[in-house]
Amino acid sequence: MCASCGIAEGDDINLKDCGDACKLVRYCSDACEKEHRPKHEQECEKQVAQLRDELLFKQCESYLGDCPICLLPLLLDPDKNSVNACCSKIICSGCRNASGLLKKKKSKCPFCRHPVPTSRAEADRNLMKRIKVNDPIAMRFLGMRCYWDGDYITSVHYLAKATQFGDAGSHYQLAIMYEEGNGVERDEEKRFHHLEEAAIGGHAAARNNLGGLEWKSNRKNRAVKHWIIAANLGLDSSVKNLRSAYLDGQISKENFAMALRAYQ
Repeated sequence: MCASCGIAEGDDINLKDCGDACKLVRYCSDACEKEHRPKHEQECEKQVAQLRDELLFKQCESYLGDCPICLLPLLLDPDKNSVNACCSKIICSGCRNASGLLKKKKSKCPFCRHPVPTSRAEADRNLMKRIKVNDPIAMRFLGMRCYWDGDYITSVHYLAKATQFGDAGSHYQLAIMYEEGNGVERDEEKRFHHLEEAAIGGHAAARNNLGGLEWKSNRKNRAVKHWIIAANLGLDSSVKNLRSAYLDGQISKENFAMALRAYQ
């Protein structure tokens, strides 16, 4: 039933959800939605915030996933993993070492068996092939390399494109750039948005940073929730933050112990 005029849905009447996705009311037309907006606005904003928090504080898996070869969870330490430009697969250091890539000059990717590039130009060609088929990991990889080379404008271009495919790592890097003002104007609102999107996608460091921001804003309950999720993902710094929160009386002994068990 339309929340404004009360007309029921039928064969010739299709009702649509509220434009703000509160999932509370439906309308038969844009005119009805606009007319009903003043009555619904407060309830709508409250419901949207609640739904956002349900999504934000849901325990998730790491955005890195598993090594495609040994199927073990990839470590959060970037030095323990590597990305191959040929297939954009993130491979753990154990499988990489076992394949002999560090020992042989002429070798193949341990996953797709493509010959390892012998020059940066060849690696770039492989990377662009992956980007042309909308591979977000390849976009992030190139965006990060442009960032370290100081080409911030190009970096933002590729990172923003990767976020369109839900890449948590790109959201996190954009949050850093909005904090620094590199390639974009400093914007705390956009920084916070990208941190949240990265955290929802399973980025432990983004989750930990959100906890720090919430703690500084005296929203300690929200901070603790972020740190518990990040600790469950295996992030050392979040465990340290939880220990401080426990000593501050912001987390119970039982919840702290539960977080430690999940971390281990």
